[in-house]
Amino acid sequence: MTNAPTPAADLTPDPDVLRRLRWRCRRGLLENDIFIDRFFEQHEGSLTTPLVQGLLQLMDLSDNDLLDLLLARKEPEGELRDPDVLQVLSMMRVRQD
Repeated sequence: MTNAPTPAADLTPDPDVLRRLRWRCRRGLLENDIFIDRFFEQHEGSLTTPLVQGLLQLMDLSDNDLLDLLLARKEPEGELRDPDVLQVLSMMRVRQD
């Protein structure tokens, strides 16, 4: 469970949108699926529409490019330097404690 605040109603995606988003996020690499599944387990209840858009931008990447970003082997460039994409990416990355 997360302690993140509940987003305002006008920023909360419709449950059908979230259901389709989870389906859209299914990937070909198991490693990516692990990151994505953990992300949804921890943050699905607090996702906002802008974060959904950021996640969709990441899902447009190839599996290998996405994994490089998730493992912090690369940093986002160009259009991926969007604040919502960066926030989603930071939420998805493995924490180094």
